[in-house]
Amino acid sequence: METAQLEGRIIEAISTIYDPEIPVNIYELGLIYDLSITADDRVRVEMTLTSPACPVAGSLPGEVEQKVREVDGVQDVALELVWDPPWTPERMTEAARLELGFM
Repeated sequence: METAQLEGRIIEAISTIYDPEIPVNIYELGLIYDLSITADDRVRVEMTLTSPACPVAGSLPGEVEQKVREVDGVQDVALELVWDPPWTPERMTEAARLELGFM
C-alpha cells in the first residue's frame, strides 16, 4: 500500500475519536502533532492533549494507538504523548474553529 493512501486511512481512523468535552474530532482539534510512516509500514504518532489535566489523559492516547493499530496495513504503532509545544486553539483546523465559534 502506498504511504499516502495508508496515511489517509490512519487520519480517517483518528478522525473518529472525539474529546468528550469538545464536539470536534481530535485530528481537527490539532492534537496530532506528527504522523510518520516508515517504509515497512510502522507508524509513529506524536500527539498532545488540550491540557495536562485533561480528564481523558489516561485513556485518549491508548484509544488513538488502538485505532491506528486496527488500520489494515499498519504493522506497528509507537505513540508519544508530548506537552511541548503546548496545545493552543490556533492548532485547530479552520473547520474546527468555525464549529466552536472561534471565527
